Amino acid sequence: MVELKLRSRWGAIVAFALVGAATQLVWLNFAGVTTGAADRYNVSENAIGWLAQVFPLLYVVLAIPAGLILDKWFRSGLIAGAVLTALGALLRLGDTYNWLLAGQLLASIAQPLVLNAVTGITGRYLSEKDRPTGIAAGTASIFAGMVIAFALSAILADSNDLPTMLWLTAAFSVAAAAYLILALRKPGEHKPEHHRPDRNALKIAWSDPLIRRLCLLAIFPFGVFVAMTTFTQALLEPAGVTAGTASTILLINVVAGVIGSAVVPVLVVRHHAEAALLVASLSITALACAALALWPGAALAFIAITLIGFLLLPALPIVLELVERRTGEAEGTGAGLIWMAGNLGGLIVATIVGLLVDHPLAAFLVMAAVALTAIPGAQSLRRPIATLNTPTPITPPTTPIAPPT
Repeated sequence: MVELKLRSRWGAIVAFALVGAATQLVWLNFAGVTTGAADRYNVSENAIGWLAQVFPLLYVVLAIPAGLILDKWFRSGLIAGAVLTALGALLRLGDTYNWLLAGQLLASIAQPLVLNAVTGITGRYLSEKDRPTGIAAGTASIFAGMVIAFALSAILADSNDLPTMLWLTAAFSVAAAAYLILALRKPGEHKPEHHRPDRNALKIAWSDPLIRRLCLLAIFPFGVFVAMTTFTQALLEPAGVTAGTASTILLINVVAGVIGSAVVPVLVVRHHAEAALLVASLSITALACAALALWPGAALAFIAITLIGFLLLPALPIVLELVERRTGEAEGTGAGLIWMAGNLGGLIVATIVGLLVDHPLAAFLVMAAVALTAIPGAQSLRRPIATLNTPTPITPPTTPIAPPT
């Protein structure tokens, strides 16, 4: 078969990984320096918070349109996302709050075009046997961008260092976009560019019950992770955990997630244990959150939150790999549905936990309950996932041809 004779083009995956990391770097630049940034730009801490909050808000709105664009014009759509991310990073060099907000808005529009493409680029540039590894690597790079953002904010924490941080981010984003343009100068051979999906790609993706169930499931782990990363410091403060310690815990959490996302999905897919891993990660997450509710403290937080990162974050590449196998030509829209559901879950759970931020016991128990709620849904995926051992892409329904009269 032709598929077996084509070589995987890993350079395209590396380029995508760099752009994916850049989107997260631009998103979270100010997460660890909220107070210093508010002082420098003479605005409230809430205003600085909005520099990050616009990303999930716009993702919920733009996830499906971005997926449709990628399904029809994959290379152009992904390159546009990379270029807009770089332009957004450059706009922020104006070094005023208005320029920062303008740059964040532009980059937040670009983010769905990049992140939705993780399944599309592996399907086009990697052979079938390499795609689980490619999706794992691409997703891990997204989390790696978070690590870089947290590290930069720790190293350049002073308000006078913020321009340096913005320049470094802009340089990284521009270089990543340039490399991606170079890497995608030729279309992928494994899924030729001219094989474009039906214009009803959204209907094709959403009509499949497995995709709908994966979207529903994605709400829960996304929600717990976003709430945990947003409010860990505030929730652990009453237990005597300092802000510096909480930041270190979160950094280790994401590093563990990067390692887990790069390693765990490859092994899980190889042994057809996707549903088992999802059940295990949700169960351990629930237990870890319950333990933090009952016995909060620095030592337990290091162990519990690191475990959550290592086991919960790999759920994303696992779900995306299932979507890539299931949706075929509509994988951009399918990935968009997953990202949209996840970001929606993040907004909902983080809002609830935010309302309980002065009640750590209740907040951690809510996160435990969210993880527990998803376990039956993960268990129910065993049978439909088993049918995907041999990929069978979804095709648009066709209208029967009436016999001649």
